[in-house]
Amino acid sequence: MPDTSAEHTVRAFDKELTRLSQSIIRMGGLAESQLAQAVEALSRRNSEMAAQVVQDDAQIDALEQEIDEQVVQLLALRQPMAQDLREVIAALKISADLERIGDYSANVAKRSMALNQVPMTEPAHTLPRMAQLVLANIKRVLDAYVERDPDKAIDVWESDAEIDEMYTSLFRETLTYMMEDPRNITPCTHLLFIAKNVERMGDHATNIAEVVHFLVTGDRIVGGRPKGDTSSYAVLSPPTEV
Repeated sequence: MPDTSAEHTVRAFDKELTRLSQSIIRMGGLAESQLAQAVEALSRRNSEMAAQVVQDDAQIDALEQEIDEQVVQLLALRQPMAQDLREVIAALKISADLERIGDYSANVAKRSMALNQVPMTEPAHTLPRMAQLVLANIKRVLDAYVERDPDKAIDVWESDAEIDEMYTSLFRETLTYMMEDPRNITPCTHLLFIAKNVERMGDHATNIAEVVHFLVTGDRIVGGRPKGDTSSYAVLSPPTEV
């Protein structure tokens, strides 16, 4: 006679893993939406929309806590091994990265509300293009997770260098505007913080790509992470007086 209790246990475990994966997908969708709305609020100088982004961050935090509880329960009751263990640990790591993306989106929204109190500066027009690259990477890495596609994860991992290079360019441009006119210091300082938050979101998408690759293959991505951010070494000379 077949062991129906064992079969029932396996089915129940599979359902719990599916539920965990669905929670990650839902959280990813929220994080993606938060960034999109934060960028739109920045572009439109819409403080009301920005305030909504800040308020909605609580939903992402709540989902992370829910995922943490699911993971603890699975580890305690199911004691997963091999691929199943990678599924559980991957969910825990990805949820942490998504929570940080949500936090950074809220930070962008807060800074945009401050920017709305002063005249717009030219570097602000570059930021949405950079944010769109990050948004595309978040979407692609979530697709890689859903599809269990390591190649798509590597594509995201490799493309982060382009975001870094754009950040460095924006960093230099913003410093130039600050040196040319002291009135630009306040708006450009907020823009620098926003740009760094966006760049960090790109890094978190790259973290997720590494987790997805390990989840599917059991191997880490070989080689050092591509980097294009040289802002730490940027030195600009003040304009010479004529």
